[in-house]
Amino acid sequence: MFDQTLIFFQQYPIAFNIFVVILSLIIGSFLNVVVYRLPKMMHNSRYTDCREFLADELTKIPAKKIEPLTLSIPRSTCPKCGHHIRFYENIPVLSRLFLQGKCSACKNSISARYPIVEATTAALSLVVAVKWGVSIETLLILVLTWGLICLTLIDFDHMLLPDQIVMPLLWFGLLVNLQGTFVPLYDAVIGAAVGYMSLFCIFWLFKLLTGKEGMGFGDFKLFALFGAWIGRQLLPVLILMASVVGAIVGISLVVFKKHQREQAIPFGPYLAVAVG
Repeated sequence: MFDQTLIFFQQYPIAFNIFVVILSLIIGSFLNVVVYRLPKMMHNSRYTDCREFLADELTKIPAKKIEPLTLSIPRSTCPKCGHHIRFYENIPVLSRLFLQGKCSACKNSISARYPIVEATTAALSLVVAVKWGVSIETLLILVLTWGLICLTLIDFDHMLLPDQIVMPLLWFGLLVNLQGTFVPLYDAVIGAAVGYMSLFCIFWLFKLLTGKEGMGFGDFKLFALFGAWIGRQLLPVLILMASVVGAIVGISLVVFKKHQREQAIPFGPYLAVAVG
């Protein structure tokens, strides 16, 4: 069955591209859930851990009630009225068009971010499919692309690059290159090490000179992730491109007064843009 499907897609690449778009729209809908819930899940976990660690000191401070939260529980609801979103109200992009961007129960507007993320995921996935064709490389790069979209949005929202996403992608990149899929394994391992250590050294040099932290530890791991996938040779180009993009965006935000000069700007998204 799989072989027949593969042959069909090879004969009809347009059908393959359509399949990728539909699949990535569904993935994009799931990414919205991950972006919204994963930081909350991490916060709840840290809160619980801190309460347990400081149990003796917090005996007089009542713990707040934490509702169960996973990527699947509870069901998706309207943030305004709590209406449970039915499956036919959660069809990527189409549901928003059908509902005219409003909750079916309270008629309050639903953020346009959800269909934008879904459409962006589909568009980027289509680019990958067209470039790499019907191949295992396409599947691998799609997984990386979806992960980077998720990391970019979480970093923008929370200045956070969760290990739950970064580390699996890093190790997956090394496994992908065991047979030299994109770069030789030697380059992938050295790339991961150089990626991490280069930003680690820059971080401490900047801190020693200024007394401030110029980036987060998540950025080190993200750069190591890229090294595992693309090897060591392209890392200097990647960091240069990311720095240029970040500088342009940062200066623009300051000029248009949407950012304070001393306010931190997430660096992870610019690394993700540069690797694209």
